Amino acid sequence: MKFKLTAQDKLSKARAGEITTDHGVIQTPIFMPVGTAGTVKAVHQRELKNDIEAQIILGNTYHLYLRPGLETLEKAGGLHKFNGWDKPILTDSGGYQVYSLSQARKIKEEGVTFRSHIDGSKHLFTPEAAMDIQRVIGADIIMAFDECTPYPCDYGYARRSIEMTHRWLKRCCDRFDSTEPKYGYSQTLFPIVQGSVYKDLRERSAEVIASFGREGNAIGGLSVGEPAEEMYAMTEIVCNILPQDKPRYLMGVGTPVNILENIALGIDMFDCVMPTRNARHGLLFTKNGILNMRNEKWKNDFTPIDEDSDLWVDREHTKAYLRHLITSGEMLGAQIASLHNLHFYLWLVNEARQHIINGDFYSWKNAMVTQLAQRL
Repeated sequence: MKFKLTAQDKLSKARAGEITTDHGVIQTPIFMPVGTAGTVKAVHQRELKNDIEAQIILGNTYHLYLRPGLETLEKAGGLHKFNGWDKPILTDSGGYQVYSLSQARKIKEEGVTFRSHIDGSKHLFTPEAAMDIQRVIGADIIMAFDECTPYPCDYGYARRSIEMTHRWLKRCCDRFDSTEPKYGYSQTLFPIVQGSVYKDLRERSAEVIASFGREGNAIGGLSVGEPAEEMYAMTEIVCNILPQDKPRYLMGVGTPVNILENIALGIDMFDCVMPTRNARHGLLFTKNGILNMRNEKWKNDFTPIDEDSDLWVDREHTKAYLRHLITSGEMLGAQIASLHNLHFYLWLVNEARQHIINGDFYSWKNAMVTQLAQRL
């Protein structure tokens, strides 16, 4: 994997760049649609490519390990062949499930023992296993195995957690560097900075992660319930330490406002389930603000879903029709809303990129965040 910086904003730390992988080039800043179980919910791969113009999607190691399972994925030739996506893929390591499955797991130095949410069966994820599983899945970018601490989290726990995460990272790197990719293309390992909302822990973790000298770095453990101001403060601290010449990935973030503010702090890559999850509940993001399609006010509104959009479903369907689909529980409602939200997120990061290149990102961002947060 290679990363090239192409532009830097003068009034913020926002930057535009290009990540080159064996499955294609990714222009940054970028938003990555989340395809947890090998699919971005309610969206076909052709729509991801042609309508949304996604450049990279995510898969989830924990979910893919349980279903369809490693044997099936390896027989298929990896996730790209299995789901028919020929552009880059990133997989998380299962570390987030360590956080989210708090009632069904035990964390030890060896790794994490957990019970499947599907059938209750018992499994062990170690740093080595996380590398081996992601080799089988075959993502272009794979994540180190870490612990994502909850919020709030006391200082002592957060300190012990980052120390273990750093020890786990050494084991991840040793295993990754002693194994080869399975399907004839290269894979890249990103470490993850942790440290909850403690400045000194974030600094320490960022310094340790940077010292490993991998091709890219990630920031985890944010957007887990802390105030947005805390997220921005921690992101700024970490971006000041992580190397300038490598991509920075802020995991699990976030709202359109979160994304723009973090681009301004120097983040290059984002992912979040919010555009698709909110879509299924009838919440649409637009550049003028947020629409709740369940509201009565849209019942007889026969204007296009989004008049400013160049996406065909936004022009061809009305707000009244989409509200009918959503309130009726029709699958087409989730499909249209998901397409809209993902298209908007990709439009937003591409606009940010163009304004960074044009030299007016900071003023554009400040105007946009006011609009984006409005409820329409």
